[in-house]
Amino acid sequence: MPSITQPTAPCHVPAEAEEDILLGVDTHKDVHPAAVVTTVRAALDGRSFPATAEGYRQLLSWACSFGMLRRAGVECTGSYGAALTRYLRAEGIEVSEVNQPDKAARRRHGKTDAIDAEAAARAVLSARATAAAKTSDGPVEMLRLFKLAKGSAIKSRTQAINQLKSVLVCADAELRESLAG
Repeated sequence: MPSITQPTAPCHVPAEAEEDILLGVDTHKDVHPAAVVTTVRAALDGRSFPATAEGYRQLLSWACSFGMLRRAGVECTGSYGAALTRYLRAEGIEVSEVNQPDKAARRRHGKTDAIDAEAAARAVLSARATAAAKTSDGPVEMLRLFKLAKGSAIKSRTQAINQLKSVLVCADAELRESLAG
């Protein structure tokens, strides 16, 4: 019975200079695994980068070394991927929000960060990921920050009032009477 050869890990093989490539990123708190895929669905390479400004520069430089990068698929553009999304958009890359792969596909193909990053790129390629990434700026973001500040202020005010009432309960009778009402 002939043996089946296992595919080797993708290596850094640049695509044709004019060929478009797609970037997929599975974001995490400290590291962003990324994968580069050609428009004919060939996986070129995958690598992880730190979730820092320098890491974003390295990621973009690495991805662009494969060909013309115009589009990227990024998971969690509203949380762990927000800073990377802003960086890529500032560099002229169209970023699409990618939902996590469905659980059935994950069970069939396995679950690793490298697989998720490649799946993000393929989701953009297949037009499953068409939602524009969250921009984290503009009037909606401003309103979110105002709402966050208001909620925090209300919570602090309530805590202060409760503390004062608690102090008054234990205070001297004369003080309590003078502050009543």
